[in-house]
Amino acid sequence: MQTITISGQARAQVGKVASKADRAAGRIPCVLYAGNEVVHFTSTLSELRGILYTPKFYKALISIDGTTHEALLKDVQSHPVTEEIRHIDFHKLTPGLEVTVEIPVHVTGVAAGVREGGKLLIKVRKLRVKAAPEKLKDFIDVDVSHLKLGQSIKIKDIPDQGFAILNSPSIPVASVEIPRVLKSAVTEAAKTATVTPAAATPAAAAAPAKAAAKKK
Repeated sequence: MQTITISGQARAQVGKVASKADRAAGRIPCVLYAGNEVVHFTSTLSELRGILYTPKFYKALISIDGTTHEALLKDVQSHPVTEEIRHIDFHKLTPGLEVTVEIPVHVTGVAAGVREGGKLLIKVRKLRVKAAPEKLKDFIDVDVSHLKLGQSIKIKDIPDQGFAILNSPSIPVASVEIPRVLKSAVTEAAKTATVTPAAATPAAAAAPAKAAAKKK
């Protein structure tokens, strides 16, 4: 699992006044939750940027006054107008103790339906899972190569990952959409195939013969 290192400083004081002073000094108030223990610290935007602005799933190695903690990003609070980062929460990882997180979906393969003119739609970008820290991974592979036109792969179709996926099993992760032009072509072909000239049917061909026999 990919990691990112963050340097922090323990906070001597907490509260609104202290938080305001930290922000004025260019530092962001943070909290590391570790069971019953709570560690208050600050860091800078440059230190935190790598874990805040990325679609990837990282484990953070937070160094606070010489002690390193393994943690996951839990919550980010921003100003509603300026979008300035106001506060960040981290969750400390403990071996064997399960955590609930969201892991990105990584689509692999080229769908058979795409080769036929379809369009692949990714409907779920992240999956919510519950797993022990040692079983966490950077992403969850979803193979779409077998998908034909109009087909989809659902969460229940994903092979066992060694941990529980909490999303509803019936939710589609990816599907192959049939383009409108292709739908029209298929519909017209179906109509043409079902319309057969009356004279070509056995009943229609036998009708004139029956009429001639009656006249005789």
